Amino acid sequence: MSAARDIKRNSLDLPGAVEAARTAYAAARPRSAALHEQALEVLGGGNTRTVIAYGPFPTAMARGEDCRLWDIDDHAYLDLCGEYTAGLFGHSEPRIHAVLHDVLRRGINFASVGPGEEKLARIICGRFPSIDRVRFTNSGTEGNLMALTAARAFTGRGTIMAFRGGYHGGVLTFPVVGSSPATLPLPFAMADYNDIESATTVARANAADLAAIIVEPMQGSGGCLPARPEFLSALRDLATETGAVLIFDEVMTSRHSGGGMQARLGITPDMTTLGKYIAGGMSFGAFGGRADIMAQFGGKLSHAGTFNNNVLSMSAGGVAMGEIFTAEIAEAHYQRGEALRARLNAVCAAKGVAMGFTGLGSMLTVQFRTPLPDQPWVAIPREEQLRELFFFDMMEAGIYLARRGMVALSLPVSDADLDRFVAAVEAFAANRADLLAMEPAA
Repeated sequence: MSAARDIKRNSLDLPGAVEAARTAYAAARPRSAALHEQALEVLGGGNTRTVIAYGPFPTAMARGEDCRLWDIDDHAYLDLCGEYTAGLFGHSEPRIHAVLHDVLRRGINFASVGPGEEKLARIICGRFPSIDRVRFTNSGTEGNLMALTAARAFTGRGTIMAFRGGYHGGVLTFPVVGSSPATLPLPFAMADYNDIESATTVARANAADLAAIIVEPMQGSGGCLPARPEFLSALRDLATETGAVLIFDEVMTSRHSGGGMQARLGITPDMTTLGKYIAGGMSFGAFGGRADIMAQFGGKLSHAGTFNNNVLSMSAGGVAMGEIFTAEIAEAHYQRGEALRARLNAVCAAKGVAMGFTGLGSMLTVQFRTPLPDQPWVAIPREEQLRELFFFDMMEAGIYLARRGMVALSLPVSDADLDRFVAAVEAFAANRADLLAMEPAA
């Protein structure tokens, strides 16, 4: 980037900088723009996935290899989005490709049980401390819905305690303020995340009808905000006190050790939900827990789903979890992410900007306030504008991440790739210094 370009950038106010970045982004992607216009004619909103719907139009990708992506306008990217943690193994892991090709040769839909189902179930039960028995679904959303169903049936109660800022799937979304019209109309009692006093008050006020407490050990879509260990311990105690079922949504955080965050922290819930990466990139979700809770299935509770045990997911999952993502690999991946976040925060501190990264292990999100948040909050317009600017600047630098500023490292990402990202963040902090030096959010 030229010195003249840097001076021009720093001469813009924040709205002007965002508009200029949008214009440059659009000009470089005419084919993605045309595809978006065509999609608007046949798809509600132009796509079928809200998280990838951003203005002025989303970049359309054509192919991927390892941790690289190429869009339909022939731009190449380092993929640090990692399919929002589902793409842990990258785009071309040969062992996963091999088993999928083998499965396709032998047939796809059998309408039966199979050895791959039992194999993957045994691996999962052996790795996660809370899971005595497990059942499979097609997504983490479905896994959470079935876990809540199991908890309500087991306790004979109805109320579910959840946390503001949390996300447990497309129909289980809990904004910091207000409510989502897409969330199912179940009896939810809302508490504040990372706030023991709030959780205690809500749990005890609803104790007589409290069926479940559901929580993410780190809020993922809420900004990669880790739960304090003492907060999760308090929830464990509250669930025991009230007789509610404690559910850890580890759809994302299960990657943070061989047995997820529950194993890393030594806090065991009654049930756990899983998803994302476990089937090697195939559609997958799961829920499991104590044997007495899971014994309801095959008895009074039904759980259907044509593709729950589809042979592609079952076979790929057996290889992904049984051969590739071992406990040792999981730990190494976690530590690489911790080191990356420390480097990025050191860069931001050295530049003296109101910017930093929250997260755990291989998941992190850029923030534009100091001090860095540890609880959900309502972002002010300035933060949203800086987040959009960061996204466009990273795209210009050939780095693809989530529009909301989230990074999820895949296993193929190299040390050189991490160095490249750190350099790009350092350049952003320097080139946008005037905008980042404004008063931090209250």
